[in-house]
Amino acid sequence: MQNFKYSREEKLKKNTEIALLFEKGKWRSCGNLRIIILKDKPNLEVESHKFGVSVSKRYFKKAVHRNRVKRLLRECYRLNKNLFKEAFGEKTLAMMFWVSPEMPAKFQDVEEQFIKICHMQKRPQ
Repeated sequence: MQNFKYSREEKLKKNTEIALLFEKGKWRSCGNLRIIILKDKPNLEVESHKFGVSVSKRYFKKAVHRNRVKRLLRECYRLNKNLFKEAFGEKTLAMMFWVSPEMPAKFQDVEEQFIKICHMQKRPQ
């Protein structure tokens, strides 16, 4: 049975981890979705898999709207966690952003963009 939980242990919350992610991470984008990823490397150890979401106050002034988009992003990750781990690895720090002032019309739109980002990463480079 698949694990569809988004547990407390896998939430990215520590300021030190977030700072490290922004300092050394790589950006990926698809449509209105952006992800910054830091993979486990021999010279840079990542202890465990952590994931976070963020929506800018610049795009959504009202907290109600920001929270709605964050819920959609978290749900998208939760349901496609296995695909994400296949594409980016087990030990990864990642944070997902919505970078548009437009509210996503449907959950399927967000999920489609998330899946595209994961498939782009899977391709050999």
